Amino acid sequence: MTLFRHRYRVESTRLPGQDYAEHGIYFVTVCTHDRHPWFGEIRNGVMGLSEAGCIVAQEIARTACIRTNVVLDEWVVMPNHIHAIIEICPWNNVDPVETHRWCVSTWIAECIPLCRRKPSSIGSIMAQVKSISTKRIRAIGYGDFAWQSRFYDHVIRSDRALENIRSYIRNNPRMWKRDRNYV
Repeated sequence: MTLFRHRYRVESTRLPGQDYAEHGIYFVTVCTHDRHPWFGEIRNGVMGLSEAGCIVAQEIARTACIRTNVVLDEWVVMPNHIHAIIEICPWNNVDPVETHRWCVSTWIAECIPLCRRKPSSIGSIMAQVKSISTKRIRAIGYGDFAWQSRFYDHVIRSDRALENIRSYIRNNPRMWKRDRNYV
């Protein structure tokens, strides 16, 4: 059995050597748990958002407001998943500082840095969208709501790939019945 970091059973889907907090354009897909259609339904090729879907749309839209170095490109909320193109831009006039939290212990061997996601990385952005939207959706009475524990990402490396993915996102509601996430 392959273990990730000698601990986890599931291998990382992240691209080895890619710093997901550095400048780049990323295509991200996040699904609901068991692909349950919490976010609404598609009729005649148009996505109609439920109350939960509106919450997710609000949280995605807030991402670029919260993080000044993030540009939100095309995105869509589908019945059971979201697609987004997210660009992480270089910080202007800011020198990043590496910080760690350390435990307090009388035994030196017990003091190890606690791992945290890099701010404004794809992982931290998606964690925030998922966390806040989950709390808000559960607060309106959907206590069973959950996301899949992971998400799909793809580093976009060319203008042609970017245009193809933009087109895919724009057309996703019309092509819903052919989508692999259609249930």
